Order: sequence, then C-alpha cells, then structure tokens
Amino acid sequence: MKRLALIICVVMFLGTVGAFAAPKKGTMKDSRDGKAYKTVQIGSQTWMAENLNYKTKDSYCYDNKKPNCAKYGRLYTWKTAQEVCPVGWHLPSRGEFEMLIKAVGGTMDKQEKRYWANAGKSLKSTSSWNESDYGDGDGNGDDAFGFSAVPAGYVCCGGIYDAEGSITEFWSSTEGRSGNAYGMRLSSSDYGARLEDGDNRFGHSVRCIKN
Repeated sequence: MKRLALIICVVMFLGTVGAFAAPKKGTMKDSRDGKAYKTVQIGSQTWMAENLNYKTKDSYCYDNKKPNCAKYGRLYTWKTAQEVCPVGWHLPSRGEFEMLIKAVGGTMDKQEKRYWANAGKSLKSTSSWNESDYGDGDGNGDDAFGFSAVPAGYVCCGGIYDAEGSITEFWSSTEGRSGNAYGMRLSSSDYGARLEDGDNRFGHSVRCIKN
C-alpha cells in the first residue's frame, strides 16, 4: 500500500509540473519584409507573441504615428486581416481563440457566454495598461503564458483613434451577425476576456497562429 501511495503521489506531482511548465518560446521571420516576431506555444497552439506589423492596404499605426506601429503593431480592417498573415500562419478562428482562453484558465460566464473570467489577466502584458475604471488597481496582467497582449486601442470611422492604454481587440476569421466579425477583446477594466462580434470596418490588432 505504501508503494502504491508513493506511485500515486509521483504521478500527481508530475502532472502538476506539466500543467505549470513554462511556455515554449521561439521566433519566426516574416519573409515579406524581414521582420522577426517572438512566438509562444500555449497548449497545442503556437501563437505570435507580438502583434503583426506588416504594412499593407487598410492598415494603420495608432494615431498615424510610426513609433506606435513598433510599439503596438498595426491596426487592420477585418477584410485585410483575413489576408495579412505570412505563409505558414493564419488568422485564428473564434474556436481557436476559445482554445487559447481555456488553455490559460479562462472560464465562461454562465449568464453572459461571451465573457470568460480570468483569461485577460493571464494574457495581458505586465505594463502599459491604464488603471482600472473601477478604482481597484492597475489594469495590467501577469502575462503568465507569454502572450503579452498590449493595449493597442483601435481606429474607426475614417481615422478616429481611441482607447490606447485601455483596450485591445484581436480579429478572428469568424464572421458574425450582419456581416460583422468576431474578435477577442481585453480591457484594463477587468481580468476577463470577451469573444464578441463587432463592426468589421474598425481597425484592430492581429495575432497570427501557426498552421
């Protein structure tokens, strides 16, 4: 019995170590412009660990300032986002974002099924986020898995930029209602993540996932 108990303890320990193993980090180079990006494996998925910064039609630097592209990557309309990832990578679907959220410990709210508690804290970077609107501390995350989401804001309506420091949203490839498209939205106001559809004319960030 003692031997059996020891074996069980060892198995449980190894399982715990596996669950909290450090994410596998790497790099990739975009052959189109030579830019290098950090990458990270989270669960069975490999993601870019930085926002895409490939210049193309219908892509923008926040506030039309080039240094913001280096800081946040570019903002893309949904149509452009569907075509902008480099060879070997693609724009993630809504389902692939759900897999990511579950892998970092997110739990779906039973009443508001678009909202996943806890995921935002694990996905957000440890700096650059504004203080919470609710006065309960800063809006930074702990970046527990190396995804390093930064508060890039968005562009809309013919050049109106907003929400730098407070919000970021990543386009998915999944179409929503009335021609809109789904995205994963993170905010400085809470530690959750939202998967919801929005106006596909807006410019949001892009994170590519490996094929």
